[in-house]
Amino acid sequence: MELILWRHAEAEEGTPDSTRKLTAKGKKQAQLMAEWLKPRLPEHTRIVVSPTKRTQQTAIALDNEFETIADIGPGASAESVLSVAGWPQAKDAVLVVGHQPTLGEVASLLMSGVPEGWSMRKSAVWWFSNTKKGLSADLVLRTVISPDML
Repeated sequence: MELILWRHAEAEEGTPDSTRKLTAKGKKQAQLMAEWLKPRLPEHTRIVVSPTKRTQQTAIALDNEFETIADIGPGASAESVLSVAGWPQAKDAVLVVGHQPTLGEVASLLMSGVPEGWSMRKSAVWWFSNTKKGLSADLVLRTVISPDML
């Protein structure tokens, strides 16, 4: 299984939180990352997105169909994100467009077994693979990339 975590791009300040839009810089960040992701996503990748305006706008930059799932919105647990993604048993790749600190906690949980508050830059992608070999499984961190690296 491939699990791709994509934090939303830079958003405006304000309230209510759910309606905050991407800034001009955020739109550029989302577009850069979408251009990098699009040719690399495995065929049949399932894309799940938080219902907030900023995550929706980030995902729209990819120009693919996606599902909006409230269970991965602000304040979601790492376990909730992994459950929605079907980790580690899902057949196809899953791209999650979500929020901090949740996505950092997901990365931490996968890599250390503890959901710590690891930092994830705005519009960054952390890409994990879980391969099953015999009775064991191998977790591989394939890449960590942010728009300023593109």
